[in-house]
Amino acid sequence: MSEIHLARVAISSLISDFAFFARMKSEIIPGFCREPDPPCLNLYEGHTHMKTPVFAIDVGYGNTKYAYRAASGTVATGMFPSLAPLAASRVLSGYGEGVLKSRKVATVTIDQIEYEVGPDVSLTAAYGKTGRALAEDYVLTNNYAALLFGAIHFAGVTHIERLVLGLPVHNMKKFSAALKERFVGEHDFGFGPVMIDKVNVIPQPLGSLVLATSARNGGVGRNDAHLVVDVGYFTTDWVYANGFTMDDKLSGGMPGGASQISQRIARLIADDEGEEVDSIELIDKALREHTPFFFYGKDIPLANYLKRAEPVITGVVKEMQTSVGRLPNVRSIILSGGGAALYAPAIREAFPRVVIELIDSPCLANARGFLIIGEAGLARERRPA
Repeated sequence: MSEIHLARVAISSLISDFAFFARMKSEIIPGFCREPDPPCLNLYEGHTHMKTPVFAIDVGYGNTKYAYRAASGTVATGMFPSLAPLAASRVLSGYGEGVLKSRKVATVTIDQIEYEVGPDVSLTAAYGKTGRALAEDYVLTNNYAALLFGAIHFAGVTHIERLVLGLPVHNMKKFSAALKERFVGEHDFGFGPVMIDKVNVIPQPLGSLVLATSARNGGVGRNDAHLVVDVGYFTTDWVYANGFTMDDKLSGGMPGGASQISQRIARLIADDEGEEVDSIELIDKALREHTPFFFYGKDIPLANYLKRAEPVITGVVKEMQTSVGRLPNVRSIILSGGGAALYAPAIREAFPRVVIELIDSPCLANARGFLIIGEAGLARERRPA
């Protein structure tokens, strides 16, 4: 049984028909890929207990994004880098007499080891050891757990009825059960007990599909075909869907996302400058913010380097094109994920006659969609028989 088929079976209980799903459309607070959403961080700081029906987390290789229903009824979102270095043994910012600003970070304890996570976690470290994990089994690492619990901490939540997580399409079968087993139940990561009643794991691109179609007038027809492409930091996943039915044969994923572009640019700069470049996080930040990369006293524009790194992007797009064909019958290609803007030109060139939709605030798209799916499933369970 394929990963996509398993995902389809798992999700069928959450979305039985679009009419019900449309009634669960959420009010979304806009977010941005560049920075966390300040109003949502520590929204309930100081509360000793807060229960939420659904909490959605997209722990990506690049950023950790989360969404949940605030007490006001609106949707709160937050985001911080997916970096979990070992916590510093001493903190000097608190002794700066107001000159040094304290960083927005939290120390999360996993298996008696302290990790530092949060919006202001350092993007630089000696020899590139920033605490970022780029591996297929990333979801099984302590770094992943530290980031997940960091999101829960910043939201101030202590009891979650349904935690909704996502996985790359090609890893659903391999890691879905392990995620559910690891995070269900009571946990203490250094800030007191947190209870998680149930864990749902869904394919990451499905969140973007649900979000995109929920905002569309008239929704999506059962026979409307779309290709959802989720360009993450380490992987690119695509789901071909007719309505909300996923096509196993035309869906897939592979390693290849924004990080590979940054790594290629780092190697090109190293060749030109004659010095090793290990500041991958800062190159990624400069690409997202359209700013130069500062290196040994020089502001290095990245536009030319991005052009030279295009073969990295083209390779991934060609693999996807081989999988899905020319797409003459799809209504649109929906692009999401932090690397969506980098891949958009190559995807437009590969599919020149297909409408391309770039989701607003693509970094947060999956988490926002996860929340809608979780709320729809919970509401269905609570419906009178």
